[in-house]
Amino acid sequence: MGCVDEMNYEILLPNSSFKECAEYIKRNFKEIYYVPPGFKIFDNYLVGVPPIPIAVDKDDIIMPYVKPCHGCFVLRIPGKEEVQRLRDEKPR
Repeated sequence: MGCVDEMNYEILLPNSSFKECAEYIKRNFKEIYYVPPGFKIFDNYLVGVPPIPIAVDKDDIIMPYVKPCHGCFVLRIPGKEEVQRLRDEKPR
């Protein structure tokens, strides 16, 4: 995949701090996995304050995404293969 801008994503929380994005994910989703900074998902390395929460909702990944000069966003991205990989690799 590579570039997030080329993916079919939905912005759930725009222009926020990383802390606000992490709290949004924790409050609104039940299936959450915690990953370290540099964790690779959709061929992108995540940036943020550890541990980084990533949620799964059906076949979608919900994750904080830091875009330099624009802030942090919570994105919902369809990704059945990434959902399965996350479930297989990371304990909740």
